[in-house]
Amino acid sequence: MNCKGEPYVIEYNVRMGDPETEAVLPRIKSDMLLHLIAAAKGELGGETIIKDKRQAVTLVTVSGGYPEEYGKGFTINGLEKLKEVYLFHAGTRFIDGKPVTAGGRVLAMTALGSDIEECRDILYREVSSINYNGIYYRKDIGLDLLDY
Repeated sequence: MNCKGEPYVIEYNVRMGDPETEAVLPRIKSDMLLHLIAAAKGELGGETIIKDKRQAVTLVTVSGGYPEEYGKGFTINGLEKLKEVYLFHAGTRFIDGKPVTAGGRVLAMTALGSDIEECRDILYREVSSINYNGIYYRKDIGLDLLDY
């Protein structure tokens, strides 16, 4: 959280959150499954998590009206045009082979880049290819990080 221009931790979770997971996992280059199995067995020790050095930013598209009432079943167009992001389906389903909205948080997309500005440029260029009735997404994602 940004508190008077300084980062401030208000909670610490030992689980991956959403959409934080979507920003973290694309940067992990080592075999995440092996790390998770070692953790489950209580055998963590010598493993090294290999990370992509690039920055990551995740943008979530939501249904109009979210988190209050929102419509469902709207066809999602343009996904085939996405080339520079990792795409995560959230509130979606497929009807007759076509993706449609099925929840409040519809899609998450993550861009990797040399810095936050590059990630933002990629995300907002790519999200402009997507269309569904009521699509909404924040325009300020990552802006608060540009000062750090």
